[in-house]
Amino acid sequence: MKAALTLLSLLIVSSGYFVNESFAEISENQAFLLEGSGFAVTEKIIKISEINLDLSSQDQRGSTINFLIEDGFITLDDEEFIVSNLEGKFLREGKYIRMNGNIKSSSGFDSSISFFGRLVEESKDASIYGFTGKITTSDDTYKVIYTTKLSSLSKIDITTTESKTSDDTVIHILKGSSAQKTDNTIPGFSAANYLRFFSIDRLSVHPGTTITIVNNDITNHSIISGTENYNDRVIPFIPDGRISTGNIAPGESITITFDGLGIYKLYDPDYTWMKIEVVSFSDVDNFGFGTTKNQQGN
Repeated sequence: MKAALTLLSLLIVSSGYFVNESFAEISENQAFLLEGSGFAVTEKIIKISEINLDLSSQDQRGSTINFLIEDGFITLDDEEFIVSNLEGKFLREGKYIRMNGNIKSSSGFDSSISFFGRLVEESKDASIYGFTGKITTSDDTYKVIYTTKLSSLSKIDITTTESKTSDDTVIHILKGSSAQKTDNTIPGFSAANYLRFFSIDRLSVHPGTTITIVNNDITNHSIISGTENYNDRVIPFIPDGRISTGNIAPGESITITFDGLGIYKLYDPDYTWMKIEVVSFSDVDNFGFGTTKNQQGN
């Protein structure tokens, strides 16, 4: 146990957990991705733990902004815990983060977390937080420490159409997406983002926004919405019934209007590596989340 506690102490110090006094740029009605890794420790064992959560900020009172955790998972070695009922607060305008609530294990047992994070460093694209806290399962209580990245929204250029709505956003399914090999003659292609299958795959919009999806591939595609199924890598999504485009033939397009609030995870059920994430909030401009690992230049 002394060795475990020493390891935790070294990780806290080396991550800069106690040394930075800057503030993260946090505001109401935004979406964030919190991702990172660390260790979970009991008196007998040390497990590797990962955290990946989609956050949506809500109302602000003074320097505190509440947020909801829309989706995500936490792992202890190979065991995955799915978000069940989690919420939290950005404190002092983002200098600190507190979150707590329930998660559910892959075997169906309820567990709970209680985490506290402090801002370590920030850039124009993301902020680094150090987290400590605990995960309480049916078998044990783990002390945890994470180094995490909170990704913020960055503005992108939106491609408009000549349709009746000037705010329409056009998203292209890239040629070769069905074969997981997109066309490297497309302007903007580079080895760093060769796995992109849509011209835009992470987007933030107002409710009521319409997007147009154009199929530039050589085969039919369809786009539906669902929740990520972290317990099954063969079936990575579970349809939620909110959006279903039907078949989009090569060269054809279809429009989708986002009437509600929240995070929409869109994917092709026949080619599940193709996915788009759309965040719908009431008081934001059109933003892109930046790039992700499954992206290709337009």
